[in-house]
Amino acid sequence: MATGILSIALHLAGHEGLSRVMLALAGIGWVGLAADFVLRLVRERERWLTEASTPGGLTAVAATTVLGTRLSTLGWPVPAEALLAVAAVLWPVLLLRVMRHWTRRMPGAVFLCCVATEGLAVLAATLAAEELTEWLAHAALVLFWLGLVLYVLMLARFDPRQVTEGAGDQWVAGGALAISALAGTKLIAADSAEMYLWNVDDEHVLRTVTIALLVLALGWYAVLLVAEIVRPRPRFDVRRWATVFPMGMTAAALLSAVPALGIDWPQRLGEVLLWVAVAVWLAVAVAAAVAARATIGAARPR
Repeated sequence: MATGILSIALHLAGHEGLSRVMLALAGIGWVGLAADFVLRLVRERERWLTEASTPGGLTAVAATTVLGTRLSTLGWPVPAEALLAVAAVLWPVLLLRVMRHWTRRMPGAVFLCCVATEGLAVLAATLAAEELTEWLAHAALVLFWLGLVLYVLMLARFDPRQVTEGAGDQWVAGGALAISALAGTKLIAADSAEMYLWNVDDEHVLRTVTIALLVLALGWYAVLLVAEIVRPRPRFDVRRWATVFPMGMTAAALLSAVPALGIDWPQRLGEVLLWVAVAVWLAVAVAAAVAARATIGAARPR
């Protein structure tokens, strides 16, 4: 997810070479994790069912939609459509399992319910614009609003103490709003002379909501960044990848808003936040490599 969204943001910023490097890394990671996903389902079904009942299980949907969106922007609709189909099949199964296990005071990963839903909206709207498919655009619109409803429900279950105590996934609280804003920009961009999707009132509502989501996402970004400074948590945790994703998603949403909404102010801020996300990605990648090396070294017989 983190690497894939950085590929999209770098593409939007015009850094195509680096974007494709990130895409290659994201593709390799997706294949490896997809294989592990299937193997666990076949060989360790009970463990798979347990993990699929947690919000983290929805990363399978979100990551698939992010990869599909980037492939679609390359002009590769067939693999993008295949990934949309995979994500669409997994989404209701995993979402319903997670919803059955909702509790109070949950970590930031709970917002993945919104992220996965909005990820489907982003990919569907992107493909609808490129393939001139009206029904897909309208399906994306339904998913967009459903994702916002889920966000409100998740906000009521989110433990606010995670802002200063979370191990990294607290950032998904803001990232969910950022991907919702990205979905809004994709829906607006999908309208064209070939496909009359939204009337004036519809487009006005979409624009207003999308701008509001951008502002709210930036608000979360500021709050979470201040919390990281006030209460630093330098020890590596795998959930730090859930910090990179919202950072990259916020940058992508800002950069996508420039052509879709016809406004200029998000461009410079989006570029700044993009390089911040890249720097954090590098830091987390190095920390992950060091942690993996230490684990392998400890496991070797002496």
